[in-house]
Amino acid sequence: MKTFNISLSLTFLIVANVIFAQPKKISQPTLGFRSAQILKIGSLQFKDLNKNGKLDAYEDWRLPYNERAKDLLSKMSVEEKVGFMLISTTRMQNDWSFEGPKSKAPIESGFNEDDAVQSMNMFTRKPLPVPMMMSAGTTKGVTQFHLRHFILRANVSARMMAEWANNLQALCEKDGLGIPAIIASNPRNHITKDASIGLSVGATTFSTWPGELGLSATRDLKLIRTFAETARLEWAAVGLRKGYMYMADLSTEPRWQRVEGTFGENAEWVAKMMHEIVIGFQGTKLSSTSVALTTKHFPGGGAGVGGQDPHFDWGKFEHFPGKMFQNNLIPFKAAIKAGTSAIMPYYSVPLDTKYEKIAYAYNKPIITGLLRDSLGFQGIINSDTGPIEMMPWGAETLTIQERYKRTLEAGVNLYSGTADPTKLLETVTSGMVDIKLVDNSVYRLLMEKFELGLFENPYVDVDYASKIVGSSALQEKADLAMRKSIVLLRNENNFLPITTKTKVYFESYFQNRGEKSASTIIDGLKISNNVQLVTSPEEADIILVWITPGSKSLFEANGSPLFLSLSKNGVDINYINQLTAKKPTILAVNYTNPWVIDEIYNEQSKGNIKAVIATFGTKPEALLDIVTGKFNPTGKMPFTTPISEEQAQKQLSDVPGYMKGKQYGLFWYDEGLTYKK
Repeated sequence: MKTFNISLSLTFLIVANVIFAQPKKISQPTLGFRSAQILKIGSLQFKDLNKNGKLDAYEDWRLPYNERAKDLLSKMSVEEKVGFMLISTTRMQNDWSFEGPKSKAPIESGFNEDDAVQSMNMFTRKPLPVPMMMSAGTTKGVTQFHLRHFILRANVSARMMAEWANNLQALCEKDGLGIPAIIASNPRNHITKDASIGLSVGATTFSTWPGELGLSATRDLKLIRTFAETARLEWAAVGLRKGYMYMADLSTEPRWQRVEGTFGENAEWVAKMMHEIVIGFQGTKLSSTSVALTTKHFPGGGAGVGGQDPHFDWGKFEHFPGKMFQNNLIPFKAAIKAGTSAIMPYYSVPLDTKYEKIAYAYNKPIITGLLRDSLGFQGIINSDTGPIEMMPWGAETLTIQERYKRTLEAGVNLYSGTADPTKLLETVTSGMVDIKLVDNSVYRLLMEKFELGLFENPYVDVDYASKIVGSSALQEKADLAMRKSIVLLRNENNFLPITTKTKVYFESYFQNRGEKSASTIIDGLKISNNVQLVTSPEEADIILVWITPGSKSLFEANGSPLFLSLSKNGVDINYINQLTAKKPTILAVNYTNPWVIDEIYNEQSKGNIKAVIATFGTKPEALLDIVTGKFNPTGKMPFTTPISEEQAQKQLSDVPGYMKGKQYGLFWYDEGLTYKK
């Protein structure tokens, strides 16, 4: 009789929840499952994720997300909660990110079961105080460390990515409470010069768009929204449901090696872009079709001393000599208003502010006081990679446990970098921190997963992913953006567009590491009937030279001063000047930073350089469409370029270029010509 009463009570509670907590219309969602048993209540179906033979609140898709999250939180052990607060790299079979390849076998959709443990700081090249597990063997990570947040670095086909994502979700479904994984990535849709782990995956099987600066140069918010919605379709199709992007940082310091990943120097314009991108990826609220975004790097990392980056101890200070700290916050406010799911603080130590001189992940007045209390952000605060073990600027004398304590109390919810929860678990179980901080973090992380619909169906259709990702229909939209991203800066006597039969020598100049020549002759492209591409300057009527300065990758930095002159960034000035002296020349420069080009574009050379064009990651076909007039240029500069190296070195790092004074710029923010009709 006692058992009957308990069952009756459970039945009553289920019915009561349906009657009082839900809308009148109940729609059965699609359930994706591999090993879970299905519970049937009337005509409705539910997944028994914890395998106890009954319907728990967190398994009941009829209930509000907050009730489900609280129920699941109550069922999680401390070990499960702590593992849930880590996000780290996960590797596919034969993927050896962070290590040299152990075999030449191609990457496959199975699991890499080897741990990747670093004893050296991969950024500063100094020994770590304790070895850091950058990636755990997949099965161990899920079943022993209770990891459920992962970063995928591998660059493989859509089919393989989707198959691997399904395999990972199946592993998670079988384990413990059956909590699904969330898989994150850095950007995968852009042409970028510095494709590095932690920055951008670079060219992939996804639709290929201009770089972030190029998107900004289009000045087309409708197109920006289209980009985000298009990328969202592709990401969700392969199982990527979280983006470590985009950067709301401003490019006010022209020497910074991460300018390429920004949307430029104007805070108000970047704010408008952030709004469109967040809505495009997430929708007006998170749903089963969303890709959740992690906006970075709060409160803005674009004003480092000397342009150096805080991945390194020599670049850990960010200063505000122009007193424009508040200007940095404008794009973040827009992202928060649009509903960004997470925000990532940077490693920097602030100078010239009222805030403590300690890295932002440790800085409670920044994270809790400014981001939470003042700006009203309610989402997830996700640390950047390695602030505990590798970049603990201002907290170097603290133990690992003390660093966790300090960052937890500051407001961090999710730790990026390590896959080993041991030290965080020691911090929590020792009583150093209030367990409520852990519960608050896990609750926020669970809410994101529930809102994304992962508990109902974390699986993807492999055939659909293979069909939609990088499809010609999606690439057509990206091709338009490439053309709209190109900026015509100078056009002497309406030299462009080319309207008569003309022989053009088209040379791309970029010094790749390990290559003997920086020059690539471009020919054989299908272009306007007006142009014939030839293979030498001597047989040409016009020279088109497209220069991509070869600055060091961010992670090749060594603390030496940073420069913007072309000769300091992999360009043989004598060679370029000799080339442009041969024939009337169109000079195109690919701007990943606001390069100083006075060594090749000056009073002496202007007579022969008839036009100057700016690109920001695009294809040669798009550039030729501008040159021939097949596409009328409409792009505008996303930043101001210094007129000289002297101006670049003495400017105020936190002040946008268009506010630095008339003496500063050669090409100004928002500058751009079009062809007269």
